Amino acid sequence: MAMGTSIRTYFEGTWHAGDVPIMRAADHGAWLGSSVFDGARYFEGVMPDLHAHCERVNRSAEALMITPTVSTKDMVELVKEGIAGCPKDAAIYIRPMYWALDGGYFSILPNPNTTGFAICLEEIPMPKATDATTLTQTRFCRPVLESSVVNAKAGCLYPNNNRMLAEARSKGFGNTLVADALGNVAESATANVFMVKDGEVFTPIANGTFLSGITRARHLINLQTNGYKTHETVLSFADFRDADEVFLSGNMAKVTPVSAFDDVGYQPGPVTQAVRDMYWDWALSDDG
Repeated sequence: MAMGTSIRTYFEGTWHAGDVPIMRAADHGAWLGSSVFDGARYFEGVMPDLHAHCERVNRSAEALMITPTVSTKDMVELVKEGIAGCPKDAAIYIRPMYWALDGGYFSILPNPNTTGFAICLEEIPMPKATDATTLTQTRFCRPVLESSVVNAKAGCLYPNNNRMLAEARSKGFGNTLVADALGNVAESATANVFMVKDGEVFTPIANGTFLSGITRARHLINLQTNGYKTHETVLSFADFRDADEVFLSGNMAKVTPVSAFDDVGYQPGPVTQAVRDMYWDWALSDDG
């Protein structure tokens, strides 16, 4: 189901108008969940970290034993070609994806070199700086590498995230803080998470249970470059209740302020706004 409005799809060597069918009923990805994707953004004439997102979808494919068939360089060029056909002032969600076509042993193991590939360009507005969300806790947790492909941005991971979000929405919250298997905060159901205490910025240390995001890394670089003290460390739910500010970091919105965690409220914070400003300054610069 489309999230946005106008869509362009790259499939089987050409660009198509609209949300075209790309998968068959017997494709391995359709019935066994062997699909990966990534997400980049086009807004205000720029596509920040596009190369990194295209590079990561190829790594994700390999983690799921799907053979990537498009080089990072060629994928970047295909995206640029597709964006050239979109309105210049549009905000676009850029989604390259792979899925396995055929299976080998008992059809379960994906066959090498039989891979579907598509790019979806979907027009979705960038959220405003003031568009905040609220968080609660969830009984569900992040999986570990021994049981799930947490080293990939894989479609098969998202039903677990859906359970988290459904639980949060049933309690009247917009999102949820999620623990790892040891009970420490890992991320939200949809994005990485940061907190601010006494002017210093903290984020859960990447421990292999969640994707340490490309936008997360960019925020850390920007913060350090601009003199902020940052910490990648083990964080508890109590740490977040004691925080001065909390914000989410993801490709879709880049920075999302958090106004409450359960019964703890947060005021709009200067560091959260500074992180957003620094990201936009970098993205619109010659380095972005």
